[in-house]
Amino acid sequence: MKVRTGAERVLAGEAEHLEKLRLGLVHHPASVTSQLRPTAGELLARGFDLRALFGPQHGARGEKQDNMIESDHFRDGVTGLTTYSLYGDARKPSEEMLEGLDALVFDLQDVGVRVYTFVWTMALAMEACAEAGVRFVVLDRPNPIGGLQREGPVLRPGFESFVGLHPVPLRHGLTCGELARWLVRERGIDCELEVVACEGWQRSMRWAATGLPWVMPSPNLPTPDSCVVYPGMVLLEGTNLSEGRGTTRPFELFGAPLLDPHRLAEAAEPWLGAGVILRPCHFEPTFQKHAGRVCGGAQLHVTDPEAFEPVRAAVAILAAAKTLAPDAFGWREPPYEYETEKWPIDILWGHDGLRAGLDSGGSPADILEGTVHEVERFSASVEPDLLYA
Repeated sequence: MKVRTGAERVLAGEAEHLEKLRLGLVHHPASVTSQLRPTAGELLARGFDLRALFGPQHGARGEKQDNMIESDHFRDGVTGLTTYSLYGDARKPSEEMLEGLDALVFDLQDVGVRVYTFVWTMALAMEACAEAGVRFVVLDRPNPIGGLQREGPVLRPGFESFVGLHPVPLRHGLTCGELARWLVRERGIDCELEVVACEGWQRSMRWAATGLPWVMPSPNLPTPDSCVVYPGMVLLEGTNLSEGRGTTRPFELFGAPLLDPHRLAEAAEPWLGAGVILRPCHFEPTFQKHAGRVCGGAQLHVTDPEAFEPVRAAVAILAAAKTLAPDAFGWREPPYEYETEKWPIDILWGHDGLRAGLDSGGSPADILEGTVHEVERFSASVEPDLLYA
């Protein structure tokens, strides 16, 4: 049975009360039906009173290739509606943007990782709606890497940023609708929330099992495979290692000009964990880090997604790279994602433990110690907000 998203349920008439409301829509290119028709156009075609559009990081049209490239407001050429950027001068909808709306509808495809900014666009939009007395409606979509596994550190106070505003694990195992419910109940975002849940999605499902077409939610997550490795490999953004941007396999390929591929794979292998093989290789990024230079590194080949622990694998890779090339390996300096003081790796990890641990010669086991208990506490806190079996 094909999964039906929250958007498809609304378009099928299963939320008739929304037809009477003046709506805004947070959307991007992956906001489509199973027939690949954009949610915005389908809402208008069915007579919904859609009055404004909003776009997240990478733009409402998904055209911003790199991260940290802002978008401007514009008038959408298809619908004729004003599209407000929520990744630029404003990351939270202003009172003026929400003026005249009864409800703000959120229909973004998330990837289940704390540092993927769409969920924080959602959180800030929820806060804005609470302040303006506007209803907030989540049209839920599946978590493409499943909803059973959670992994990595929980964000600690003092390390909040636009890649983490609340204490959530790196891989959180929730849908946007579930996270929104938790934010209302546990974090006190006092908005009038409605979640239109998916029909037919189960927590054990990988993307292929949903029957839905894959549309990349951002330019460097082109396939479901890239999403599987992303919860760990996104940490490389906090280093001078290439995370594969500028190649055809971002986040699956990684490396740097001074790394020996075979020695790197050999050094990382004892800590990698199950379900993944590192294939030593060379590549040449066409843009971003080390553009135009030959990099030595590896590609992650996930052989068993259920056993694979992407955060553990990434820590093993970072430890190996730092050990093999201590003079060449480095931590990226700020600014990063609107944070100008804290180290990028610290806000990505959720605290300074990864950086401090590797700098002091700690092993991956030392660095990951305690994260399981953090995840267990988080899992207990979100249990009342889960929507799917």
